Amino acid sequence: MSPITQPAVPGAAQRRTRGRNAWQLDPEHVDLRRAALEAEPIEIDARPQRITMDLSRTALVVVDMQNDFCHRDGWLSGIGVDVTPARAPITPLRSLIPSLRDRGVPIVWVNWGNRPDRANLPPGVLHVYDPAGSGVGIGSRANAAGAPVLERGSWSAAIVDELVQEPWDVCVDKYRMSGFVDTPLDSILRNLRVDTLLFAGVNADQCVLATLADAADLGYDVVMLTDAVGTTSPEFCMEATVYNVRQCYGFTAESGAFTG
Repeated sequence: MSPITQPAVPGAAQRRTRGRNAWQLDPEHVDLRRAALEAEPIEIDARPQRITMDLSRTALVVVDMQNDFCHRDGWLSGIGVDVTPARAPITPLRSLIPSLRDRGVPIVWVNWGNRPDRANLPPGVLHVYDPAGSGVGIGSRANAAGAPVLERGSWSAAIVDELVQEPWDVCVDKYRMSGFVDTPLDSILRNLRVDTLLFAGVNADQCVLATLADAADLGYDVVMLTDAVGTTSPEFCMEATVYNVRQCYGFTAESGAFTG
């Protein structure tokens, strides 16, 4: 029988996101073996310890780098939040994402993308950033752009212009702080056959941490990239997040470990 090969597609990035979990078929035979992933070990400085990881079994999860959080015409800015800290990850991500793509690491964008009718959102979610129910929360037009807050397909929910999504990237809409709740994220990652997740995005102490914690609980190895996350919360929230990632869930590192 002929050896298993990956589907012929251009570029390492496409090879990492297509055909990773596939049978080999012909009219008379099904080969259940998956194509082998050639190991790509890399040792990086991390805390609390240095780590060696396999890039062929790694994905980058970018959380909520969206206009409503990171643009000065977006939702948070519209309700009086200084979004400067939420924009801080943009610069390192502009270097990190192309570098990882070139090395074949899947880029997974996990973003708020709510239904227009918000029918799947419980009161506790709608309460966030609109504690008095004054009509400036999810689905409102409480931003300078006048777009519905975090609604799927809107300007509000779109990735900031400074970051580029490629057609072979993976995009997952979420509806809670965690990207795993009520979404196909876990199934997608398992089909990608990844074990290790790098985390970037905003807010570090909210959606990034919630998604990272669920990933760790599901058995993934997790690494938060401290210079590629940001938060509009007080500094002590970031300090507690970094502490808890190192103490309870996994590791922290800097994005330069993958771009140098």
